Amino acid sequence: MDYYDLIIVGAGPAGSTLAKALENTDKRILIIDKQDFPRDKTCAGWVTPAVMKELDIDLTDYGTGRTLQPIRRFRIGMMGQAPVENDHGEVVSYGIRRCEFDNYLLDRVTTATRQLGTPVKSIERRDGNWVVNETWEAPLIVGAGGHFCPVARLLGEGPGSHETVVAAKEVEFQMTDEQASVCQARGDTPELWFCRDLKGYAWVFRKGNYLNIGLGREDNHKLSEHLQAFVEEMKTSGRIPADLPGRFKGHAYLLYAHAERPLVDDGVILIGDSAGLAYTQSGEGIRPAVESALLAAEVLRKATDYSASSLQVYGDAIAERFGNRASDTEQGWQVPDWLKLPLASTLMRSHWFTRKVVTEKWFLHREVPPLEVAV
Repeated sequence: MDYYDLIIVGAGPAGSTLAKALENTDKRILIIDKQDFPRDKTCAGWVTPAVMKELDIDLTDYGTGRTLQPIRRFRIGMMGQAPVENDHGEVVSYGIRRCEFDNYLLDRVTTATRQLGTPVKSIERRDGNWVVNETWEAPLIVGAGGHFCPVARLLGEGPGSHETVVAAKEVEFQMTDEQASVCQARGDTPELWFCRDLKGYAWVFRKGNYLNIGLGREDNHKLSEHLQAFVEEMKTSGRIPADLPGRFKGHAYLLYAHAERPLVDDGVILIGDSAGLAYTQSGEGIRPAVESALLAAEVLRKATDYSASSLQVYGDAIAERFGNRASDTEQGWQVPDWLKLPLASTLMRSHWFTRKVVTEKWFLHREVPPLEVAV
């Protein structure tokens, strides 16, 4: 049996950020992931300057040999009506490929032991420690493995049908020269198209000669039909090539305001998508993953033990950073659908609303400064 101070399940941005932040603590860390790296990850794939600052990423270094698409504009609309385009006058975000981004973050971790291509088959509690796959043992296990993380099953009811999840499907591929020449979507201008019932949105995002197309809905009923209708509309209008290769891949995640997962228990802590931290309006998960890892690292550096009461400091820090999760009884008065839908249709034609609210507030979170913690 190999002993560690903590085992991190999941080597994505949350797991690698936590391991990196704890490198100067002399903690023995094991990172386990079911996949080998680099690997594809279903995600639209953009990160804000705040994330780059929090991760202390040198943009020149990262952009050498990797896709780094500066974003200066957004094209936003309701499906079935003309979009509006806003120029922000500066770089407000960056397009990345998750296979490159996640591998880059993991490669920066120099002291943790990696166990990649290794599914977690068993997690057992023995004598105050956690034993994983009958092979590795630690007093603390960290869930960083996404929505269906096996560590999340240790807390509360775990992942399941009782949760209100966002289901999404997307495809990302490298366009041929012919496809690139006919694709009207521009690299510096991601396109966001909101469903008319306001239960989701679709996107078209070009990063150089890579194209990412997808759609996510909180009501996943007939998701494939919604996606197919959107894709056909984009093909007809010339926004995307007519011949899309491959098949769309699916994934799921929890929005922060709707998630009910406990974040900690004795010897257990959840970060990133395994904790259900995706931004409620946009569904973005990368920044919450990074920030939750940094907050967890700060708590673990100071913790005298790994009891639930000691680790609750992390839960409190999450609530302070992201707000308290709303219950059904706390949401207050809701705008009725008969008023909300026509109002949204009008607002989505407004340059001010699509720029200041949709883009800068909901998707870029420009009013929220980068997280600064002493790690």
